[in-house]
Amino acid sequence: MSNILIDLKNLEKVFHTEDVETYALSGVSFSISKGEYISISGPSGCGKSTLLSLLGLLDVPTGGSYTLAGHNVTDISKEQRAKIRNKEIGFIFQSFNLISDLSVLENVELPLTYRTDLDKTQRRKLAEEALEKVNMSHRNSHFPSQLSGGQQQRVAIARAIAGNPSVILADEPTGNLDSKNAESVMELLDKLNAEGTTICMVTHDPRSASKADRIIEVLDGRVVADRRVSDIDTRALVGEESVTS
Repeated sequence: MSNILIDLKNLEKVFHTEDVETYALSGVSFSISKGEYISISGPSGCGKSTLLSLLGLLDVPTGGSYTLAGHNVTDISKEQRAKIRNKEIGFIFQSFNLISDLSVLENVELPLTYRTDLDKTQRRKLAEEALEKVNMSHRNSHFPSQLSGGQQQRVAIARAIAGNPSVILADEPTGNLDSKNAESVMELLDKLNAEGTTICMVTHDPRSASKADRIIEVLDGRVVADRRVSDIDTRALVGEESVTS
């Protein structure tokens, strides 16, 4: 059985505005194996967010192919995308995206309510187990406004992993956090990956990127580098001053 979880071949995304064609992505090809930890980096406007939207089945490519867990998901219906997305993909957002009038437990359980293969008892059990994994069980009945930014992101991570997805897609997961909370969240992602969770993260932060197994660099909608972190001089990645400080 193949160990490849995600396989992209010549993926393209073109946006049309009046008579202008804008290539957000052009000829993107790479694969991600089960259990890998991938970081996608590049300057603003390079196509990172578009790529993450395609990986998360939130949008459809203009060309090329996308295979997820052995299934071709390039050109499937909106309903099929939603069903696969809910079961196979967990999302972590920079802005947490928690619902203010739902409790912590209800927020984590919410995506599971769309799963027809789970009953109410199973959904509750999965949500409670996820919160335990991120050390937030003691905040089950709290609301997002009663939590710090770091705690909110932990709840968001619990929501992402509760359904046991094939891959976690993290979009700037430490972007709204101070350095202490950012480090705590990255340690949690490290732990989840060590337990076998596949993670694909978009980040501007070199320190966060250096936690991954591989760094895929995107520029002008193309992959310009795909390197293992073990082959990179970490001082060049995060900066000599930050390493020695």
